[in-house]
Amino acid sequence: MRWFVICGMVALAFAAASLLAAYGYGRFAERAGGEPSRAFTHDGHRTAFDERIGALTAGKGSASGLSMLASNLDAFAARALSARAAHRSLDLMYYIWNDDLTGRLLMREVTAAAERGVRVRLILDDFGVSDLDEAFVALASHPEIELRLFNPTRVRENAVRRGVEMALRAFSVTRRMHNKAWIVDGSLAVVGGRNIGDEYFDAAEDSNFRDLDLLAVGPVVRQSEQVFDDYWNSGLALPIAALTNPSVSGPDELSRRLQSPASEEAAVPYLARLRERISVDALLDKQAIHWSDRIELIADPPEKALGEHGENWLMQKLLPVLGSARQSLQITSPYFVPGDTGSAELVAISGRGVSVAVLTNSLAATDVAAVHGGYAPYRRSLLQGGVALFELRPSIRSGDISLLGSGGASLHTKAFTVDARIGFIGSLNFDPRSASLNTEMGILFEVPELVEAMQEVFAEEISPSFSYEVLLDDGSSLLWRGEEDGRPVFYDQEPEASMTRRLIAWTVGFLPLESQL
Repeated sequence: MRWFVICGMVALAFAAASLLAAYGYGRFAERAGGEPSRAFTHDGHRTAFDERIGALTAGKGSASGLSMLASNLDAFAARALSARAAHRSLDLMYYIWNDDLTGRLLMREVTAAAERGVRVRLILDDFGVSDLDEAFVALASHPEIELRLFNPTRVRENAVRRGVEMALRAFSVTRRMHNKAWIVDGSLAVVGGRNIGDEYFDAAEDSNFRDLDLLAVGPVVRQSEQVFDDYWNSGLALPIAALTNPSVSGPDELSRRLQSPASEEAAVPYLARLRERISVDALLDKQAIHWSDRIELIADPPEKALGEHGENWLMQKLLPVLGSARQSLQITSPYFVPGDTGSAELVAISGRGVSVAVLTNSLAATDVAAVHGGYAPYRRSLLQGGVALFELRPSIRSGDISLLGSGGASLHTKAFTVDARIGFIGSLNFDPRSASLNTEMGILFEVPELVEAMQEVFAEEISPSFSYEVLLDDGSSLLWRGEEDGRPVFYDQEPEASMTRRLIAWTVGFLPLESQL
């Protein structure tokens, strides 16, 4: 009884401290919030970039245009070259922006735009850029650049105190902004699954992500600007200057960080691709743009990070679309934890005669082994219900994955297609974290040509050269079918996965952590 009373008192004390921390943080956020601002209108002087986009959209009415960026190198070039074309504004929001080769190269392009007088607004998730305050304070020291961190901690430098704050704010601090958008002059946007960092642009030495973005023009870009403005003015994105000591970094530090990347040998392929494409005009000429008035940017409201007004909003909007499948449903999700409800929905769709296939990471390929532990318990029921499962191999057997010689691969694409009609590319994983905790965004479209291109990518990635097919042996045991030297090979346990990874996944499968995965 005594220990029960002690535990109860500790729990009450922790709850009181959590409420006090949440209240104190709310008051702090109200004081620290920056001045509201909005995307620029297109009234007034028309720039060369306006004329170029105007020529593309002329005669298209309410239709928007989309082009798929499957190549990591082209995805880098689209961001860099569009930044060079900017005349009015760059509005950028990302979960991760790494201080590495490609992160610095793109930071240099953003700073060069600011030097020309372009207004730069940048929203970054606080967890995605942890320990990089110095770099981003330096960036925000530029008079044309304003940087805000989404749902940040107040404590920045003391690891112990920051840990205490995170523990006391556990309910809210785990809710992150997972959105990804690169918006130029309110006329062109790049939306999809890629963050900013070497592994997203084929520059990582160990393993690189396979991913998809959409380059967008037309009315859907204005929709993306509205989403950006909602987050910028939400009160959840706080100016970095209100969180850190501005004196720790400034223009000299920014200059130092931006000088080194171009001289590195590893930068050569990226600078060569920019010279090859020359300009955003050349990039747009190269890209096949598909037009439709059935294109919509959809996003969770920022209030989802508070646990109110929009919980599960994006998934609730997409579930009827998934359920509308009549011939085929193809889902690509690097972190796939369907849960009991999601599994039942997919099995029900399959039961109507729809071909349902899911591509996710193998245990050996994933960068988060714990998430695989949340997915693994659902494989048998999905397979028994007629859902086909494929898991990306950690090393691709054909093609060049990395410019630096690495054959390592990991899936990062978040997409699906319904029949030959509907497609979605964005930041949303099919897991509880994306559904209930993180904010997400993406583009939903009815563009048959683009859906066909996505299905071609999917067919390549589920081929034996790229992925293992998961099968049932005697109705209960799992088998993985792969290929070596053109011959089928079967495995009776997670192929190529280390014992450590298997132990992590197995342990997580028994713990009550699914809601956080």
